[in-house]
Amino acid sequence: MIYTPEMLESMKKVEAAREKNIALEPRRMTAEEKDKLLAEYHPDYKDEGFTTIKVGPNKGEKVPVELEEMLEGRSRVLDLNVNLDKIDYDVDVLVIGGGGAGSSAAIEAHEAGANVMIVTKLRIGDANTMMAEGGIQAADKPGDSPAQHYLDVMGGGHYCNRPELVRKLVMDGPGAIKWLNELGVEFDKDKDGNMITTHGGGTSRKRMHAAADYSGAEIMRTLRDEVLNRGIPVVDFTAAIELILDDQGKAAGAVLLNMETNEVLVARAKCVVIATGGAGRMHYQGFPTSNHYGATADGLVLGYRAGAKLLYQDTLQYHPTGVAFPQQIFGALVTEKVRSLGAKLVNSEGEVYVHPLETRDVNAAALIRECSTNGKGVSTPNGGKAVWLDTPMIDMIHGKGTLEKRLPAMLRMYLKFGIDMRETPILVYPTLHYQNGGLEIAVNGMTSVENLFVAGEAVGGVHGRNRLMGNSLLDIIVFGRNAGQQAGAKCKETTVGKLSLEHVKKYAQALKDAGVESTAPSPKLLPDYTRKFN
Repeated sequence: MIYTPEMLESMKKVEAAREKNIALEPRRMTAEEKDKLLAEYHPDYKDEGFTTIKVGPNKGEKVPVELEEMLEGRSRVLDLNVNLDKIDYDVDVLVIGGGGAGSSAAIEAHEAGANVMIVTKLRIGDANTMMAEGGIQAADKPGDSPAQHYLDVMGGGHYCNRPELVRKLVMDGPGAIKWLNELGVEFDKDKDGNMITTHGGGTSRKRMHAAADYSGAEIMRTLRDEVLNRGIPVVDFTAAIELILDDQGKAAGAVLLNMETNEVLVARAKCVVIATGGAGRMHYQGFPTSNHYGATADGLVLGYRAGAKLLYQDTLQYHPTGVAFPQQIFGALVTEKVRSLGAKLVNSEGEVYVHPLETRDVNAAALIRECSTNGKGVSTPNGGKAVWLDTPMIDMIHGKGTLEKRLPAMLRMYLKFGIDMRETPILVYPTLHYQNGGLEIAVNGMTSVENLFVAGEAVGGVHGRNRLMGNSLLDIIVFGRNAGQQAGAKCKETTVGKLSLEHVKKYAQALKDAGVESTAPSPKLLPDYTRKFN
C-alpha cells in the first residue's frame, strides 16, 4: 500500500507514542462536556442538513433533507395501473424485508400457525444484519442484570428512549441469546462452553456476545436457514412500493414491484410487518455509509404515507470508525470491537484525544473536532481527513495472535490491500451507520395504523437519540420475534375488507395543497451511483 509522505510521518509519531498510549487511561467526559461537543460537531446538530416536514402526522417537525425528498416524493403507484381485484399473493402475515428482523418475525408468525410470506427487494439476507460485526448485547451473566442494561441503554440514548420499549429489549435479551444459540448460532465460547463477552462503548458490564467479527453474518445465516427449513415462502428481488389499506383503514397488504421484470403485483394480508431496515444509502449530508445496498428508508416512507407517525426521524448514528483509507473500501465499518479489545484513537500527532469507549455519537463528534477545529487530522489521498486507530495495540495488550483470532474478517479485508492491522495502524473517519429514528410503535410492535407492525431498524424509540453497540442485533431479534408473535395472533381475529389505495391519493393531494409537486419517484428503492456527464 502506498502511503503519502504526510501519512508516513504521522505514522512514525503514532508508533513512537504507542507504549505510552497503551498505559494511558483517557478521562471520561462529563455530561456537560459531551453535550457541548455534540452541539458543535455532530452532524445531527447541523441545521443545513435538515428541513421541515410539510404534511402528515409529523407536520412541522425536523427531518433530514434527503428523507424529506422521499416523504414529499411522488408515489410510484400513482403512475401505474394497479388492479386491486387481482390478488397475486394472499397470506395471513406479509413481512416486508428479508434481514434479521423480518426473518425473526416470519419464523415466529409461522410458529404461531400463520400463513406467512417474506418479500424483499434484494435477496433474503441482503441486509444491515449481515454487515453487523461486533456482537449482540444481553445481560445474561453473573454480576449483570436487565436493570443495569436498561440504565446503559437509556443513558446512551440521552434518556429520550421510550422506556416501555427499552424494558422489553433488556428483559427479553437473555431469552433472545438462548433462542439464537439453540437455533445454531456459533457464538464465541471458552473451552468449557461458556460464552465469551466483552465491553462495548457506553456499557457498564461485559455483555457483548459475538461470533468473531462476523456476528451479524452468523446470526443471519442461522435465521435464513430456519426460514428456508420451515418452507416459508420468500419472494426475492421484489420491492413493496406502497402499502394497501382496507376500507376500515387497517393494513391489508402491499403493492409489489418485481425489480427484474417491472411486473406489478398485489399481496393481500391480514397483518403487515415492515422490516425494511435503515437509510445509510440515502447518504445524509454526503457521508459515506457502512450500510448494505438496499438501505434507503423505504419502510419509513410507506408507513408514513399510510398514516403511521415517525419518531426521532431527525437523528442518525455516524459510526466513529469507518474506513478512511484505502479508497476501495471507503466508508466500510471498522467494528467497535477493535476498540473494546484495546485499540485507541490517535490523532496525527500521536495523541490519544478521547476515551475509546465513549458512546458512538461522542466519539464521532470528537473525531470530527480533531480533523477540523483542532487541525490534527491526517490528510488522505481522496482529499479527506482521518485519525489513526492504533490496532497493533491489541496484540501488545493480549498477546500475539489475538487480533487474528478475534477479528479475522477485518484482518483479511485490510490484507487484500496490503495493510496488516497487526503491524500498522489504520485510518478512520465517521460513516453513516444507523437510523436511530423510525416509525413509532407500541410495545406490541403495532403502529397507529391497525395491523401494521414494525420491527428492527425501521422502528423509532428503542434507542432514543443514540444507539449503543450490540443493541441493534438484539433489537432485531427481540422486536422481530415480538412482531411475528403479535401479528401471528392478530391475524386470527382479522377479516380483510375491500382493498384501497385511497390514502395515497389523499396524501398526494395534501402535498399539492401544501405547494409541493415533486416528480421524484418514492420510495427510492435503490441508490443511484451512475456518473453524470455534461
